Amino acid sequence: MDHQEQTLARYVTKVAADEANIAVVLVGSLAHGTERPDSDVDVYLVVTDEAFARAQQREQLSYVDTEVATYEGGYVDIKVATHGYLRGAALEGDDPVRASFLDARVAWSRDPQVADLVAAIPVLPDDAWEDRAASFIAQMRLYGGYFLKQGDQLGDEYLLRWAAIHALSSAGRALLARGHVLFRGNKYLTGLLAGLPDLPEGYLALADQLLREPTAEGGAALLALVENHHDWPITRAQTLSRFVRENELSWLTRVPPPEFR
Repeated sequence: MDHQEQTLARYVTKVAADEANIAVVLVGSLAHGTERPDSDVDVYLVVTDEAFARAQQREQLSYVDTEVATYEGGYVDIKVATHGYLRGAALEGDDPVRASFLDARVAWSRDPQVADLVAAIPVLPDDAWEDRAASFIAQMRLYGGYFLKQGDQLGDEYLLRWAAIHALSSAGRALLARGHVLFRGNKYLTGLLAGLPDLPEGYLALADQLLREPTAEGGAALLALVENHHDWPITRAQTLSRFVRENELSWLTRVPPPEFR
């Protein structure tokens, strides 16, 4: 919309005057073309390493600028980044940061390399998607097939609900990985799953039921639906080892558990 583009233009004019600023990358609803009249303007401000260090020291790696807004209630929501940040995000960024660069547009830049760095971030090779699917299916099997059952047997309400939430998160992310869809964050999970063209029939209803009434029986039904929907790239015999390596040994491998990637 014109008023948001005008706000973006004013912000670019403001930051381009500082040599420490390298580029402005538009992301969010305005980049996707899904903005509302009252939507804010989301950007990454790419800066020098020195400027990033100063922003980090001031606890200003994320902030808003209301002064450049050309409409009531508007503002620019800014995340600070560097060349190294962009390269790192392309190599090993978690899903939410990769997803934040979907449809990104370089609004201004001193460096033509920025556009290529940005374009590489939300792209994953097929084998990476397969590896993610294996990780999340392993998580789903343990949370939904073991911990949930234990919670049921022990009558432990906390364990039941903890296991159900993790089983649903893992099952959902396994299905997203199979569909090559980046996980944007938990508040988007249901919507992303609903948009999958090959979502197992009845999945959302089973998931909702398990969330409302976490039981071993409900978990088994959900797991069976997901297991039978695809030929998953990890056997049951490999599942426990994968789960232990990615959870209990994360302190040793220095690789975060799958749910935090």
